[in-house]
Amino acid sequence: MTSGGSRDRVIDATLRLATRREFSDVTLTDIAHEAGISLADLRELFPSKGAIMGAFSRRIDREVLDAAPKEASHEPARERLYDVLRRRLDSLEPHREALASVGRWAARDPLTAAALNRETVNSMRFMLEAADIDSEGPVGSLKLQGLALAWSRVLEDWFAGDIHDALSTLDRELTRGERYVDRAEDFARLTRPFYSFAQSLFGWRTRRGRDYHDDDSGYPNARA
Repeated sequence: MTSGGSRDRVIDATLRLATRREFSDVTLTDIAHEAGISLADLRELFPSKGAIMGAFSRRIDREVLDAAPKEASHEPARERLYDVLRRRLDSLEPHREALASVGRWAARDPLTAAALNRETVNSMRFMLEAADIDSEGPVGSLKLQGLALAWSRVLEDWFAGDIHDALSTLDRELTRGERYVDRAEDFARLTRPFYSFAQSLFGWRTRRGRDYHDDDSGYPNARA
């Protein structure tokens, strides 16, 4: 079996175990046995349970991105993002019980929770890109962190209810987020001239400093 096939087998085995019992009680040895591989082989594939769940998240990313329409949509940005995240929920639906167990496990370990949050932020970056929404710069960072937080709320309601509850929460969170992003973009547009002025001012001083000592003598050179 290829390395990719072995990785998928480990991911699937981990999800099965998380469905049957609390993920905090699942050991790496349990996962290796369930996947039908040795513990040494598991070590070659993944260093931890968190890494396995990170690989699962990236597999879901791939499913969502592969299903994205080839043609650019003319729908508003909010609707495009809603469609992308709805597809993500559809891909996650068969694994809801397992992911709820993983979520309880992560909530007890701040380091694991932080690592999984980084994975979520990276996933949301690609979800924004799939919706043709810019994720670069300061406002892009705000979008990413805000969307990751909104997604955690969507998952909370998904675990507590069903996919319809999650979609209602998604609709509400995107409406709220759209207002915040609009304000952030307005602020960025207002402050951009001041930022450009400061950048040119300090850039000029830096260049002057380099020119002044360009010959390493400590004395002004001809360009000073």
